[in-house]
Amino acid sequence: MLWTRWLVLLLCWGATSTEQQAEQRARAPAVVRQDSRRQRSPPPVEPLDFGFVPAAVYDTHAYHEPGPVGILFNIVHAFLYAVQPNSFPKDLIVKVIQQNMGGIKIEEWRKPDNVVLLLQWIYYESGFLICGTIGILFVVLTPIIGVCFCVCRCCDNCGGEMHQRQRKNADCQRGFYTASLVCTSIFIIVGVLIAYAANHNVTIKIKNTRRFINTNMRDLRTFANNTPAQIEYLTAQYATAKHKVLSDLDNIGPLLGGRIHSQLEKEVVPSLDTALRMAGAMRETKEALENVSSSLEVLQEETGKLGASLSGERASLTNTLSDPACTNGAVSHTCNTIRSTLSQLGINADYSKLADVNHALANINVILKTDLSNIVQKGYSSFNDTPKLVKEQTKNIVTGVKSMLDKIGAEINGFAKMFPVEASLANFTIFLNEGQKNIESYYPQIDQMDFYRWIGCVAVLCMVVLVVAFNILGLMCGSCGYDKQATPTTRGCLSNTGGNLLMAGVGFTFIFAWALMGMVTTLFVVSGNVEKLICEPLANRQLFKIIDTPNLVHPDKKNFLPGMLFQNPNIDLTLGSMYRDCYDNNGLYHALQLETMFNINSFLNRTVYNKDLATVFESVKIDLGDITLLEQAGRDNLLNFANSGIGQIDYDAYLAEVNKGVTQVDLLSFSTNLEAQADQLPRGALENALKGHASSIRQIHREQVVPMEQAMKYVRARSTMSQSIKQLKRTSNDLPVKVTNILSAIDAVEYLITHNASHVVKQETKGYTESLVGYFKQYTAWVKKSLTTEVAQCKPISNIVDSMEIVGCSFIVDSVNTFWFGLGGCCILLIPSIIFSVKLAKYYRRMDTEDVFEDLGNTGNHGEQMCEIHGDLAVLRYDRSLCFLACRRVNWWRDHFQTV
Repeated sequence: MLWTRWLVLLLCWGATSTEQQAEQRARAPAVVRQDSRRQRSPPPVEPLDFGFVPAAVYDTHAYHEPGPVGILFNIVHAFLYAVQPNSFPKDLIVKVIQQNMGGIKIEEWRKPDNVVLLLQWIYYESGFLICGTIGILFVVLTPIIGVCFCVCRCCDNCGGEMHQRQRKNADCQRGFYTASLVCTSIFIIVGVLIAYAANHNVTIKIKNTRRFINTNMRDLRTFANNTPAQIEYLTAQYATAKHKVLSDLDNIGPLLGGRIHSQLEKEVVPSLDTALRMAGAMRETKEALENVSSSLEVLQEETGKLGASLSGERASLTNTLSDPACTNGAVSHTCNTIRSTLSQLGINADYSKLADVNHALANINVILKTDLSNIVQKGYSSFNDTPKLVKEQTKNIVTGVKSMLDKIGAEINGFAKMFPVEASLANFTIFLNEGQKNIESYYPQIDQMDFYRWIGCVAVLCMVVLVVAFNILGLMCGSCGYDKQATPTTRGCLSNTGGNLLMAGVGFTFIFAWALMGMVTTLFVVSGNVEKLICEPLANRQLFKIIDTPNLVHPDKKNFLPGMLFQNPNIDLTLGSMYRDCYDNNGLYHALQLETMFNINSFLNRTVYNKDLATVFESVKIDLGDITLLEQAGRDNLLNFANSGIGQIDYDAYLAEVNKGVTQVDLLSFSTNLEAQADQLPRGALENALKGHASSIRQIHREQVVPMEQAMKYVRARSTMSQSIKQLKRTSNDLPVKVTNILSAIDAVEYLITHNASHVVKQETKGYTESLVGYFKQYTAWVKKSLTTEVAQCKPISNIVDSMEIVGCSFIVDSVNTFWFGLGGCCILLIPSIIFSVKLAKYYRRMDTEDVFEDLGNTGNHGEQMCEIHGDLAVLRYDRSLCFLACRRVNWWRDHFQTV
C-alpha cells in the first residue's frame, strides 16, 4: 500500500496557498475604500495561458438500455411496488446496525428497543411476508390436496365415478370449460415465455459483463498511465509563470518606471508645457517687435512726405489769405471762414511722435541668445528617463529575484521527484493486468455454471411445458374425437385419449406445482428484497446515505470512509460526495479531499511566493532626485523676459494712431469747399489764387494720398503694426505674474519629485509587485483548478460502481425477478388448469354407465323418460340393446298398472 500513498501524496502537491492570501484579499477592500481618493486601483494582471492538461479518455459508458425486455422489468418493478410500497427504511436500517454492531444475541431481542425495531421491520416487510406465506401455504397444501384428490377419486367421488349424467346444457358447459382451459394454457405459455426470456437474458448479459470488465480495467490503466504525465505538465507550467515574471523584471524600467512616469506626468508635463509655450512667446514677441519697428519706419516715411506737402500748402494758403483784399468787410467773412478751416489741412496719423521699440527688441534679442526651448526639452528628457533611472536603480534587485525564482523552480521539481510515482504506477498497472488475468481465468467456469443454470431453469420450465402439452394434446384429441351422436359409454378412442391426457396433466400438476411454487417463493423473497433494499437505494443513492451516516460503525468514529482510507474518521469525506465528484469526472485530489491530509499550502508558501521574495519586492527603493526639470539658465531667461521692457510700451498710443485716417479731412471735399468759398468772392486775384490752392490740394490728394492708400507697403505696414501691437499687448499683460507662476509650478513639481515622490513610487511599486505576485496566484489557482477537475480524473471509480449496479441489478436481479414473476404466474394458473381439466375430461373420457332417454309417444305423454341402470360396474357391462329392452319392459308394466 506504500505506492498508493505515494501516488496520493504526489497528487496533492499542486494545492494552492490560499490561507494568507485570502486574509490579504479580505483586508484589501477595506484599504481601498479608505484610500480610494488618494490612490488608483492597481492595473489588471495579464492573464497567463497555461494550456490544457493532457486529458484522459475513458472507454466505459456506464449506461444500460435493456431493450424490449425492459417492458417486463418495468412490469415486475410495478408488481414489487404494489407488494412493497413503503419507502426505503434508512433510519430503521441505521438503528439496527448501530444497536447490533457488537453481535446479535437472542436475549437482546427481548429489549423494548429491539422489539420496536423488529415490529417496524415486520411492518416494512409485510407485503413480502404475506406473499411468502401464501407461497408456503401453496407449497404445503398442494401435495396434500393432490393426495386427497387421488384418494377421493379412487372412492368414486370427486369426479372419479365413470358415469356422466346427461344434461341439456352439456354442450354449453363443455364449450365453456374448453375455452377457459385454452385461455389458461395460453396465459401459462405466456408466463413460460416470460420466464424463458429472463433466463436467456441472464446468459446474454453475463457475456456482456466481460465488456464492462475490460473497459473498466482499461480505464484504470489509462488513469495510471496518464497521471504522471499530468503531474509533470503541472510542474512544467511553473516555467510559464516564471518566464512571465522574468520578462516583467527585464522590462521593469518601462513597466514600473512607466507607471511612475504616468503618475507624475499629470503634474510635471503641464508646468513644462507652460514654460515651453513661454519660449514660443519669446520668439513671437521678437517677431512682433521687429514688425512694429519696420512698420513704424515705413509709416513715418510715407506720412512725413504727405505732411510736408500739406504744411507747405497750408502756409501758402495762409499767405494768400493775408492779402489786403480780405480786409474788405464783404470779403472778410469768407476769408475768416477759410482761415478757420486751415487747421484741418494736415495729416491725421502722426507716427513720428510714437516711441520706437528698439530698446525692448534689443533686450529680446539678448534673451533669445539662450535657447529656452532646448532647456525645457532637457527637462522633458530628464523626466522621460524615469524608466531608465528605475532600471538602473533596481538592477541588483532584479538579479536577486531571478536567482530566487530559479531556486523555487528547482525546489518544485525536487519535490515532484521525491516520490517514485512511475514505479508505483507501474506496480499498479501490473496489479491490474494480473487481476484481469485472474478474472478472465474464471470465464470458462462462469460459462459452465451459467450453462448449468440455464439447463436447470429450462428443465423447470419444461415441467410447466409438460403440463401445458398434456392440456393442449388433451384439448386437440378430445375436440377432434368428440362425437355428439356418441353416448358417454360409446365414445371413441381419440376422445377417450384426450380425456386421459387432461387427467395426466392434472396429475403432473399436483406432482410439480408445489416444487415450482417453492422455488418461486424463495426467489421472490430473496431477489425481491435485494431489489427493494439494495438495487433501488443504489440507483437513487439512498444506500450511500446509510454508509455515510455519522458514527454508524462506532460512536467515536464519525465517518466510515476516511476512517478506512486514512485512519482519520473526523475528515468530512463521505461516499456520496466522493461518488458525485467522480461521477462529474473531477480529480481524485478533490474527490478524496486530500487537502485535509497533506498541507501543500505551507509548501507553496515556502516556495512559490515566500517571505524572502516578498521582502525583496518590498525593499525596492527608487530615488528621483536626479531629475531636473528646468536649469538655472532657463529660470534666468524667463525672468529677463519678464523684465525685457515690453510691458512699458504705450500700446494704446500705437493702436490709436494706426486706427486714424491719412488726413484729418478729405482733401477733395476741402478743395471743393475752398472753390465754393472762392466763388463767393469778387472776381479778381484773390479768387484766382484760392482756386489755384484748391487745384493744388486736389493734386496732392491725387499724387500722394491716393497712391499711398493704395500701396501694399503702406497697407501691410498698418495691418502688421496693428496685429503686432495687439499681440505684444496680450503677451505683456501680467507677464511678470505669468513668469512667476511658471517658476512656482516648476519649483513645486521639482519639490514633489525630490521629496514627496516616495508615496507615488511606493504605490506604483506595490502595484508592480502585485502584478508579479498575480502571475504566481494565477499559477497556483490554475494548479488547484486542474487538480480539482483535470488531474487524475476519477471517473473510473464511479464507472466501477455504476457497472456493478448494472451487472448486479439490471443484468441479474431484474432477470431473476422476471423469471420468478413468469414462473409464479404459471404456478397460479395451474390451479384453474386443474379444475378445467378435471371438468372437461368428463366430456371426453369413455364412461362405464350412462343415462338413457326414450320418447313415450304411444301413451299420449310426449315427454321423455329416463331409465337408470345400476350394477356392479366392476364385473358387469350392459350394452345399449339390453338397456333399451329393460326400459321398455319397465314402461309396459307401468302402463299396465295405470290402466287397471
